[in-house]
Amino acid sequence: MRKEKANVLCRKKTAMISATHLHAMIVHFPIALLLVGFLSEIIGLVTGRKFFNQTSFYLLLLAAGGAITAYLTGDAAGDGMEGGSLKKAMDLHEQAAIITMWVTIATALVRTAYELLKKKMKWLKIAAFVLFAFAAAGVGRTGYLGGQLVFKHAAGVELGIGALDNNSAGVASEE
Repeated sequence: MRKEKANVLCRKKTAMISATHLHAMIVHFPIALLLVGFLSEIIGLVTGRKFFNQTSFYLLLLAAGGAITAYLTGDAAGDGMEGGSLKKAMDLHEQAAIITMWVTIATALVRTAYELLKKKMKWLKIAAFVLFAFAAAGVGRTGYLGGQLVFKHAAGVELGIGALDNNSAGVASEE
């Protein structure tokens, strides 16, 4: 059921944009949001400035939504890839993405609980920080494995060999 919904949202081959391209465009947001959010969390802990703590919280919430979206678009982009080294690499990337998505969601839930119960449960802040660190590390690993899919296995790469002639490549014709 979940895959059907994801496929309806981003078809493998559409006239405008493929699921592979959509995933590539979306995936960078949760990566940046998680890493910058975690950095902001560290700065907030070191300096004690509330601004950085609040910023890290909002970036974490956005990252959790972005992680879900990235997973759904990646799931649709990976449909139909079967067998070989590409399938093994894709399975590793998908497994890392699932773990990272759930750790990010858990981090957002724990951090939200802390924000609602600040004075009563300080241990939630520690738990949220530890989970945030795991989420940041997880997104780094997932991104690395995604990079391996593209740069080592050429997943999603469309070769347009022979598609360009001299005029369409911007080369002036000699007349």
